[in-house]
Amino acid sequence: MENSYGYPRKAKNDVSLQELRDRLAEFAQVRGWDQYHSPRNLLLALVGEVGELSEIFQWKGEVARGLPNWSPDDKEHLEEELSDVLLYLIRLADVCGLDLGQAALTKIVKNARKYPIVNQTAT
Repeated sequence: MENSYGYPRKAKNDVSLQELRDRLAEFAQVRGWDQYHSPRNLLLALVGEVGELSEIFQWKGEVARGLPNWSPDDKEHLEEELSDVLLYLIRLADVCGLDLGQAALTKIVKNARKYPIVNQTAT
């Protein structure tokens, strides 16, 4: 089965950062957008998308995990804005020549060292 872009559909958990990076690079290249995809321009676009994502939550107050009180349309809008942020972030890392997946794993290890597990005893 294919999606609307002609790519085969995979299980939701099968999409890798590398696959997204490669598809984004091709998407930009065939449209002649590489000339506009400087690190600065991509960062500014990313910031704009984070702003759009923030607007979704701006007046909602605290939101329960899983968004149980959100409509399907609201959840779809959130998915779209989260995707925009992710895609710009991946594209920015690629244009900068960075391996975002490896960098994220390295950062998790650093954070584990910085914030070790503290054993808590019940009182």
